[in-house]
Amino acid sequence: MRARLSIVIPTLNAEATLPAVLIALMEGVEAGLVRELIVTDGGSQDATRAIAEEVGAIWIAGEAGRGGQLARGCAKAGGDWMLVLHADSVPGPGWVEAAERGMLRGGPGYFRLHFAARGLAPRLTAGWANLRSALFGLSFGDQGLLVSRANYMAAGGYPDVPLMEDMALVRALPRPRPLDAWVETSWTRYRGRWLAQGSRNLIRQARFLAGADPAKLARGYRTD
Repeated sequence: MRARLSIVIPTLNAEATLPAVLIALMEGVEAGLVRELIVTDGGSQDATRAIAEEVGAIWIAGEAGRGGQLARGCAKAGGDWMLVLHADSVPGPGWVEAAERGMLRGGPGYFRLHFAARGLAPRLTAGWANLRSALFGLSFGDQGLLVSRANYMAAGGYPDVPLMEDMALVRALPRPRPLDAWVETSWTRYRGRWLAQGSRNLIRQARFLAGADPAKLARGYRTD
C-alpha cells in the first residue's frame, strides 16, 4: 500500500529556511506516511532548487504568486491527502502522529502556531492566530493545512490569486480542526513592527471578506 500523504511547499528564494522544513519532514518519510514532496517554485534565484532536488523533491517551476504555485503543486500531488506548508514553517515533534490522527478523523486540519522568537509580541500574535482559528475556523497558510484530495477538489482548490489564497480555500472547505501538534514559523516579517503589521493584516482580511480585489491587496502587502 502506497503512502497516502503528499507534501506541497511553495517557494521563492527559500534557501535560508527550506532546509529546516525538509529535515522535520524526514520524520514522515521514515514513518512511511509521506508519498512525495512537491516544491512549487515562483522563480527562485538562489539555491532553493538544489536543496529541493537533493532530497528527491518533485520540482515545479512557474510564475510567482502563492495561489498559482499552490494550485500547480496540488494538481501534481498523487496522495489521497495533502499537507501544505510554507517554506519557513517547520512542523514540530509529533507532527506525524497528529497528521495520522487527523486523516483518520477526516476533514481538514491545521497545526497550532508558534513563532521562532521569544517575547510577548510573538506569543500574543500566535495566540490570536490560534484563537481565531478555533473560534471562526479561519486557519491560514503559516499554520499548515492538512486536507483530503476529495475535500480539496470539492472546494475548487486554490484560486490563482497573489494574496488571500489560503482564506479563499479554507472558507470553501469543511471547517478545519486543530491537529495535536504545532508548527514554528518565521517572525521576520513582524520584527519591530508586529502591532502595525498585524493590524494591517486584519484590515486586509476584512477587505477581502467584503469583496476587495486580491491583486490590490497584494500590492499593499508587498509595500509593507
